[in-house]
Amino acid sequence: MDDVTTIVVGIDGSPASRDALVYALQDAGRRHARLRVVAAAPELQFWGTAYGLGMYGMGVPPTTAEIVADVRAAAQRMIDEVSAAHPGTAAVSIDLVTAAGAPAEVLLSAAQDADLLVLGHRGRGGISSALLGSVGLQCVLHATCPVTVVRPQTAPGTLAPAATDGAAAPATVG
Repeated sequence: MDDVTTIVVGIDGSPASRDALVYALQDAGRRHARLRVVAAAPELQFWGTAYGLGMYGMGVPPTTAEIVADVRAAAQRMIDEVSAAHPGTAAVSIDLVTAAGAPAEVLLSAAQDADLLVLGHRGRGGISSALLGSVGLQCVLHATCPVTVVRPQTAPGTLAPAATDGAAAPATVG
């Protein structure tokens, strides 16, 4: 049985997912855990290509493999940038997982053996910022491990220390 803690974090290139990656990287460093960074690539369905739309100047859409490769490259850039900005976490073992599919399904699958799943929260102001998005909600409801939702911070890419003075902090459920 593997005694090393595994933290899974979902990223999608957004500022919210960058904050989640920072949180997960720092938490993995504190726990001496491994970090699994997961990026889901959308499975695009081009109904028209079966009927020769490429002949009409619309071009051929990218393949799923090409989309996954692009998502992987963008995710690796984000990991490299965040890691460089937080040199104290250099010892954290990071695995990057990219897969085509619905983000919630990809994340839930990648977190099946995890000790924690970390997600970013895309606050949109007002009442909607208090609600989870569809991916976050699916993960909170169906994950087999605790889920931490990292709320956006005032300075992108930085997180406040754990709340001891009533300030907002990441919320963990599960």
